[in-house]
Amino acid sequence: MTGRRTYGAHGRALLALGLPLVGSNLAQMALHVTDTVMLGWYGVTELAAVVLGASTFFILFILGAGFAQAVMPMVAAALGRGDETQVRRDTRMGLWLSALFGIAVLPVMWWSGPILLALGQDDTVAALAQDYLRIAGLGMIPALLVAALRSFLSALERAGIVLWATVAGVVLNAVLNWMLIFGNWGAPELGIRGAAIASVGTQALTLVVMGVYAAAHPAARRFHLFQRFWRPDWPAFVQVYRLGWPIGLTGLFEGGLFVAASLMMGWIGTMELAAHGIAQEIAAVTFMVHLGLSNAATVRAGRALGRDDGPGLRDGALAAIAMSLVFAALVVVLFLALPGPLIRAFLDPSEPQAGAIVAYATALLAVAALFQLADAAQVMALGLLRGVQDTRVPMLIASVSYWLIGIPASYALAFPLGLGGVGLWLGLVVGLAVAAALLMARFWRRWGGRSEGAA
Repeated sequence: MTGRRTYGAHGRALLALGLPLVGSNLAQMALHVTDTVMLGWYGVTELAAVVLGASTFFILFILGAGFAQAVMPMVAAALGRGDETQVRRDTRMGLWLSALFGIAVLPVMWWSGPILLALGQDDTVAALAQDYLRIAGLGMIPALLVAALRSFLSALERAGIVLWATVAGVVLNAVLNWMLIFGNWGAPELGIRGAAIASVGTQALTLVVMGVYAAAHPAARRFHLFQRFWRPDWPAFVQVYRLGWPIGLTGLFEGGLFVAASLMMGWIGTMELAAHGIAQEIAAVTFMVHLGLSNAATVRAGRALGRDDGPGLRDGALAAIAMSLVFAALVVVLFLALPGPLIRAFLDPSEPQAGAIVAYATALLAVAALFQLADAAQVMALGLLRGVQDTRVPMLIASVSYWLIGIPASYALAFPLGLGGVGLWLGLVVGLAVAAALLMARFWRRWGGRSEGAA
């Protein structure tokens, strides 16, 4: 066993891995923003349809990405043990499960129109959303394969390629959108179908870039990831499945919390919903930093687990939590000191309701200051628990915290108690805070006292 690292060394290692992951998360958000902005320029109905279609795609993606995310701690632990064969086995079966899930949900997207109509959506918007999903759905398989390769490369601490591949995808997506939505540069004007084609093209390019890197770069080539790829490995398949499905459901529970919040805000009013959307976008940008650090903590915890390094696991966890909370504190200051400029960046100054939206969103951002601390703690706890391959109980904690506590608290504070949108957001804070406390308690109770050689 090597000498015990200092907290500073743990922090530097976390940043070296985490910063490229933060950047790739922000770039991934830029893909969504590009689609939204360009279709907003094209037409209001098309914008509504792509929001509906992209939300449907994202919910299915979150569920299926659990298998891809399971690859990260499993590969990290295998590397910690020095077991390169297991790295290949786990990653390959993660790719298999991702592809199988992508195939399984294709019918849902192909016949999404009747489903959306049954959920009370407008006929025209539902039809356009189905047009979008019938094309964009073809990108589900490459998107999930990219997620699995992202986990593999992140566990190898090769996150730089993940960042640059995502940035290249953002550029390609913007170019293809400009061509195919509006019919520029001699291309046909395809509207929402053009946006879907651009998304599939972007996902395909990102998959090719990351696949070539995984096959050819010396750091990854030694694992022979694609050698005899068609051969099943049922023990590894079952292991990835068992670890991955709770991760997917945990993401679904958390994503559903915010979908429910948006629906309830819509009951309050259109202006309030617009303010909620802006405040949520701002909070989502800062969340990408916490998510990147959490992913890095997963890898570092997995490596420590594989080495049986109890003190390293504990010290690395403390460094990761401290780093995330420091960033959260800075964001709290930003949200409280400069809410106006942040909110106005999303608004046309000539909008008649701009003043009311800014005032309402300012109140929501004040609540988001509390939101930041709770969200940072819960996502970091989830990352650490995934690093030690503990996913089933965290899934149950998430379901109870978000759906049995968070959503009822939001409803009660917003409506019976009359606090409106602010109450709704306070309920989110309650749900996230309960999740953070329970998840952190589980990690430290099970892993915080482990001595060297007992991880």
